[in-house]
Amino acid sequence: MLIGNVGKDPEIRYLEGNSNNGTNAKVATFPLATSERYRDRNGEQHENTEWHNIVLWRGLADIAERYVRKGTPVYIEGHLRTRQWNDQTGNKRFTTEIIGDSMQLLGKRPDGQDGYAPAQGYAQQPAAPSYQPAAPAQPAPQPAPVDFSAESPADDLPF
Repeated sequence: MLIGNVGKDPEIRYLEGNSNNGTNAKVATFPLATSERYRDRNGEQHENTEWHNIVLWRGLADIAERYVRKGTPVYIEGHLRTRQWNDQTGNKRFTTEIIGDSMQLLGKRPDGQDGYAPAQGYAQQPAAPSYQPAAPAQPAPQPAPVDFSAESPADDLPF
């Protein structure tokens, strides 16, 4: 689970021959920056920023193509995938990516409205609940007063 800002506009590619119904699979890739802020023992504030390679397939790639731009805050849930390959000089190279299983767009749309318009395969973010003041509490019923002036002989307790 990651919350961060998109580092650049998503790169969209189409893969040929990977679908049963004759359409090409769409894939979107983009970097995501997550930051951590903390104070050291001397009280100085530090910030660490990590960059993650995000990969979205099919419906999520469509949403990323339509709505995600550089700087967009997003919430991504997914799993890690590490790939290896040989570069041009024959050295073995590795990369780790987050394959997105779900994504939620955060913040405001570019036109300033809250939330994002629903898109295919994406449910609109629920609106923030409006504040409703609580109804005034009813006072608790008071017990009937007890008259201690009349001593009862049956009530002859030593304490």
